[in-house]
Amino acid sequence: MALPARPALPSWLPLDGFILGLIGTVALAVLLPVSGRAATITDGATTVAVAFLFFLYGARLSTREALDGVRHWRLHLTVLVCTFVIFPALGLAARGLVPYVLTHPLYTGLLFLCLVPSTVQSSIAFTSIARGNVAAAICAGSFSSLLGVVVTPVLVALLLGGSGGGFSADSMIKIGLQLLAPFLAGQLLRRWIGGFISRHRAVLRLVDRGSVLLVVYAAFSEGMVRGIWHQVTPARLAILLGVEAVLLTVMLTLTSYGSRKLGFVREDRITIVFAGSKKSLAAGLPMASVLFGAQASLAVLPLMLFHQMQLMVCAVLARRFAARAPEGAGTAGTGAGNRSSVARADADSADSADDAALTRV
Repeated sequence: MALPARPALPSWLPLDGFILGLIGTVALAVLLPVSGRAATITDGATTVAVAFLFFLYGARLSTREALDGVRHWRLHLTVLVCTFVIFPALGLAARGLVPYVLTHPLYTGLLFLCLVPSTVQSSIAFTSIARGNVAAAICAGSFSSLLGVVVTPVLVALLLGGSGGGFSADSMIKIGLQLLAPFLAGQLLRRWIGGFISRHRAVLRLVDRGSVLLVVYAAFSEGMVRGIWHQVTPARLAILLGVEAVLLTVMLTLTSYGSRKLGFVREDRITIVFAGSKKSLAAGLPMASVLFGAQASLAVLPLMLFHQMQLMVCAVLARRFAARAPEGAGTAGTGAGNRSSVARADADSADSADDAALTRV
């Protein structure tokens, strides 16, 4: 007798193993937080894990692949402006919500969320599902990750200053030793170890995600021991989710309508929507552990919530864009400008459907 089929998750709920792992790690930190000597050992392991994580980032990211995309510079510049200019501006605008809507620690986390680079993997995945310009998504994600190692700490220093956990010369040294130096070492050694990393991608991804989970466990354990989590009531959490929903809606709207006003073709607009509206949890969590120290638990909470929210919303958007894609859409390269007149007409007729897909999410 055939076994009953395992129930599938709804299409709007893309909970993968990593998200479940994050939830389990937070629960473990709440029930069994480390303290004393165990906390010291965990902090040391976290320091090593973060350095190794950024070494892997440097070894994985192809600088040549990113530079090859310079010919599509308008798209990449648009994504970078969304990531490192518009997002931070919206974060600064939210300062007026303190203290009546958001507490200062939660606002600090919200602003930090606005400063981290865009994602690589999920932006590419959603762009592919939506039949957008996948090659441009790869380059845009690489650009954002490369610049984020330097730009994000600088923005934190400029916009958060002392409120970001005492940002000082010591913080800059930590950034150099724990983030930038391993990243550059990975880039330099990529020529010799790139093949090994490509062959063992699955194993290294487990190491990658395991390092992030360790960072989360250490941060949330610290928060439990220090009593920080008593500051976050269910009402505050609901308000934070509402603020982040507004933030994501604004960015999706700006990237969608803004890219059209700038004259991008449909495939490129899809890339801008997904790469320009997303934030990287994998890059942001390790950075927070270095930049915020003992205050990292509250600082990373907005980023963790936003990450799951953007996955759920973008999963819906990607499927709706794909359902309304004209014939011949979804090229991997940047040659969308060479489509036939018939395909152009189909793409133009799909624009209004794309807008409808965006507004109904």
